[in-house]
Amino acid sequence: MQPNLLMIEDDVELAEILCNFLKRYNITVTNYDDPYLGISALSLTKYDLLILDLSLPGMDGLEICKEVRTKSDIPIIISSARSDLEDKIVGLELGADDYLPKPYEPKELYARIMSVLRRYKKSNSPHEETPNTLLVLKEESHTIFFNNVPLTLTPAEYDVLAHLIKKNNCVVSRTELLNSALSLNEDNESRSLDVLISRIRTKLGESSKEPKLIHSVRGIGYRLQA
Repeated sequence: MQPNLLMIEDDVELAEILCNFLKRYNITVTNYDDPYLGISALSLTKYDLLILDLSLPGMDGLEICKEVRTKSDIPIIISSARSDLEDKIVGLELGADDYLPKPYEPKELYARIMSVLRRYKKSNSPHEETPNTLLVLKEESHTIFFNNVPLTLTPAEYDVLAHLIKKNNCVVSRTELLNSALSLNEDNESRSLDVLISRIRTKLGESSKEPKLIHSVRGIGYRLQA
């Protein structure tokens, strides 16, 4: 199926270059330089992915990201000239799937688009329970299976690992993980999360020095690769 993308980018010349480039790969892109029109279009038409600039007239892109995520699970790639690390962290915390700093080659955007779409398709496909399935989440029974064996987890361990499984291969911020584990003590949250991840790693038979499944992403959070 030919991907149908929405772009909200006020640099009309850049948008035209990107749209023409992606068209070579049978990717249709509709761009709006007015963020309000872009948000309206999202509610009227089904798109496969949103490419979102941050520096927009009249409305900050991070606000758009937040608003879109409350209404839709559409994959979001932030494409921005704002190089502040805080913008990147906040964007990911608000639900963006990737962050691509400008300037970049159109080929890189294409690669990021295809990567995000593959992850999204995989995460929305029913899990096939085969003997080779490493981690299986059973939300109805509040159970996680590792190599077909149910893990013994505390409520907080379950919440964090379940969230990582749902976001498999995606970077998940510390704040997002903390918010997913409502049973965590609110005091010393960051340290508590580190201890929690360490306990989960132990139950998965790995260590922080040689992680095979849960990888630390410096300055942001963690990524599960299962």
